[in-house]
Amino acid sequence: MAPGLYIHIPFCLSKCDYCDFYSVTQRGKIPLFIPSLIREMEMYRGVFGRFDTIYLGGGTPSLLGADQTGQIIDALHGTFLFSDDTEVTIEANPGDLTREAASSLRATGINRINIGVQSFDDGTLALLGRRHGAQEAISAIENVRGAGFDNVGLDLMYGVPGQEFRSWLETLHTALSFAPEHLSCYQLTLEPSTPLGLKYRSGEFVPPDDDLLYDLFMKTSETLEEEGYVHYEVSNFARGEEWMSRHNSKYWDHTPYLGLGPAAHSFSGARRWWNHRCLDRYIEEIGRNMPPIGGSEILTSEQLLLESLYLGLRTKRGIDLEEFWERYRYDLLQERHGLLNIIQEEGLITIWDNHIYPTRRGLAMSDSLSSL
Repeated sequence: MAPGLYIHIPFCLSKCDYCDFYSVTQRGKIPLFIPSLIREMEMYRGVFGRFDTIYLGGGTPSLLGADQTGQIIDALHGTFLFSDDTEVTIEANPGDLTREAASSLRATGINRINIGVQSFDDGTLALLGRRHGAQEAISAIENVRGAGFDNVGLDLMYGVPGQEFRSWLETLHTALSFAPEHLSCYQLTLEPSTPLGLKYRSGEFVPPDDDLLYDLFMKTSETLEEEGYVHYEVSNFARGEEWMSRHNSKYWDHTPYLGLGPAAHSFSGARRWWNHRCLDRYIEEIGRNMPPIGGSEILTSEQLLLESLYLGLRTKRGIDLEEFWERYRYDLLQERHGLLNIIQEEGLITIWDNHIYPTRRGLAMSDSLSSL
């Protein structure tokens, strides 16, 4: 498969209470960041083959002006090779998506937009520390449709403290009313160093129990599949296979990808490396003509095998046993026969046509499958 290209835009207007991704609120440094990013592109000229995806993540890429976004897109095309049908995605905050802003993004060549809605309930949004309200989210979706985007993804979050089952279903059905091409439904993770994580550790709230989280997952999957969506990865749903995220799918099958920008990760062959998680250091090292790499690792064959198992059982595609043997010379059915029988009897997987597929229950308990 063709490699993917990720660009980390590390700027936010404000930090959400649950977010552990690297970002800063120093927007005044954007004019220093963009030339550094373009210089980092040059460091990888000719290293990778022809890309077929570009993904602008963050942070909040939609904070950039259309001219700045266009400058980045133009620099990418001036540095790397891309297929004619390249998927170009940007993550966006609903508060940034006026009709004019959405039209300007479309004019830069971006053809896929992922909107961080999280919820259509104002109380839930306030608890998460989001800077938009439910009506802004609705307006944002309408604006991107009006701007001509026909590949729209919505990010939603469940398992939020105080969120009722009914409230989550209302958010889900509101999202469905816009017929998005893609839905990502994430369970809230309480990262220890975030404001929400600190509140949890101090006993300010009790998170939903595992039984409720399981029920929320199963109901979400059932509801979306009944509406025609493909549940193709633990947290991801597409309105047909043609709308699956081509970029994110690369992370799940060891396809090479290049990450540019502070804290961005890259992978090729058996090597994984990552940039410094510090904007100032990133800019400083590029200014000294040094790749801003913070660390790297070479994965052993056993590590790659285990990752392939774990990641494969998080996807609808599952594990192709013939392909697995060709890549690792490991007979999974023979070597893990006993354990496979147990988890198949528990209803977590099905084995059919030389494949291992996770069931819906298996996807809900994907961490348990990692023991395979």
